[in-house]
Amino acid sequence: MLSHPSRRTVRGALLATAVVVVSSLPGGQASAQPPANASDALKKYEELSHEAEKLNEQHLKAQEDLKAKQGELDKANGDLNTAKQDEDAFRGHVDLLTEASFEGARFNQLSALLVSDSQQDFLNRMSALGVLAADNSEAMGKLSAAVNKADEASGKAKEATDAAQKLLGEIDEKKKALDTQVNDARTQYNQLSAADRAKLGAGGDMSKILVPPGTAGKALEFALAQRGDAYVYGANGPDQWDCSSLMQKAYAAAGVSIPRTSGAQAGVGRSVSRAEVKAGDLIIYYSSQSHVAMAVDNVRAVHASTEGKPVLIADINSIGPISVIRRIE
Repeated sequence: MLSHPSRRTVRGALLATAVVVVSSLPGGQASAQPPANASDALKKYEELSHEAEKLNEQHLKAQEDLKAKQGELDKANGDLNTAKQDEDAFRGHVDLLTEASFEGARFNQLSALLVSDSQQDFLNRMSALGVLAADNSEAMGKLSAAVNKADEASGKAKEATDAAQKLLGEIDEKKKALDTQVNDARTQYNQLSAADRAKLGAGGDMSKILVPPGTAGKALEFALAQRGDAYVYGANGPDQWDCSSLMQKAYAAAGVSIPRTSGAQAGVGRSVSRAEVKAGDLIIYYSSQSHVAMAVDNVRAVHASTEGKPVLIADINSIGPISVIRRIE
């Protein structure tokens, strides 16, 4: 967890980012006038929804990045505390040796000779002097290393705190931009005709589909069971999903952990070609890798599409331009 000072600093960063963010993405402002016809209205809605989905994935990625940075901050603070404890311990050791010197517990060679009762006594005293000198040298070396380590840990803790602050600001900005884009899409949705809304809301194929055995089949079975559930930006189930949360929970049901965002999911498993696609493969769409679906077979895929549409089955090639296809094994 963040230390108390770091928490205050991070909270301050959140307040500092409370400014109005205007999205510069296409469709950043909803059209004041309805489109000329229903076809244009539906196209405009789908464009706005796609931009909102991209922002949603960016927002989720920023949240994941923040978790990673907070982990780095926790480690840096832990290292700093350990380094300071080591520094205090070694400093105490050096102080004890120094105090012993002032109290006469250590002697130079001449004083050792003068106070010795015999040659053996002198040798014993000289040996003790060597041990004390070595101890002092070792303690000083450890103290110096501990101080350097504490300074390094302090620098890393500051870097981690600064990075966490920056990400909090980015998350705040992306959330504002996402909210604007979603509102624009909803405004456009409200302008659709009843026929277009019915077209969007059609649930598609709800028939029973046989799945293959194994991990991919279990994941597909879960995804298919969510058909008809609503799409909601940033939702994680159990009855509302966005595209990547459905994929993550589907594979979790099969005992496999995959990342939360579609961009990160584009890097799991191994790549396969379009011709090789089979049930359970993840199909990531668009150059931004902002949408993901799961193959039902080589032709169809199940996915959480966009607001206004339920989780449904669609033709793989109709969803959008394919970026990459990944197989989880």
